[in-house]
Amino acid sequence: MEHDFLQLSGKWFAVFGVANRKSVAYAVAKNVEAAGAKVIHILKDAAVAAGAAKAIGAAPVILCDVENDAEIAALPGKIAAHTDRLDGFVHSIAFANYSRGFGAFHETEKSDFLQAVTISCFSLIALTRVLKPMLSDTASIVTISISSTKMAAENYGYMAPIKAALDSAVVFLAKSLSADSRVRVNAVGAGLLKTSASAGIPGYVDSYLYAEKIIPRGESLGTGEVADTVTFLLSDRASGINAQTLVVDAGMSINYFDKRVTKVVADAVARGDL
Repeated sequence: MEHDFLQLSGKWFAVFGVANRKSVAYAVAKNVEAAGAKVIHILKDAAVAAGAAKAIGAAPVILCDVENDAEIAALPGKIAAHTDRLDGFVHSIAFANYSRGFGAFHETEKSDFLQAVTISCFSLIALTRVLKPMLSDTASIVTISISSTKMAAENYGYMAPIKAALDSAVVFLAKSLSADSRVRVNAVGAGLLKTSASAGIPGYVDSYLYAEKIIPRGESLGTGEVADTVTFLLSDRASGINAQTLVVDAGMSINYFDKRVTKVVADAVARGDL
């Protein structure tokens, strides 16, 4: 019999954010199910659930719009219909209104920024609050962040400051929960991925192709690689990791000045193209 290294068998997890088979949340759910755990999927509404139905399969689905306080408050009761205990949850939710494209950062609309904060950051706090009574004492909460919030990537707009707030919320939640439990809270800072959500970001493809060239191995980061890290963090094998953002970028952050890429830029400058 194969050794159950992660020891996830028999545990229950809520997974927020599956959109389709390209989602990090989908890959995490499949990982933990393969390890013998049970998954409850939490999705925004019936339309999202319908679009994700084939990816989710027979696993339970609960609807919860994290912009709606009443729906968040009702969530524990709905989960209780399936289990009275959660051994953790995965928060893979983010939204930004890019419908008007990108203007200068200082022209960001207040309504857009606050909506993005509510969905992408504050929802982690709100969900932790209502689900805490259901969490086992050694439960693990994992959210999905980005590999760096300190680069002003124009095509990511105001989401980078919001992800920075998410990283900070991870630290404060971990501290707060430590008062009466051993529940851990961590983030996975993912590099650029080919997902449906990223495809909606103007100019993202160019950034993705650039990342692919500067990753030392010469191959882009896979969604499964991010999901594997999340799965590890959900397990008791990661019991010593708390209040951290673990960067998973295949080494991209050490290689921005790769000589192949800098030569392309230098040659363009010499030709007057830049």
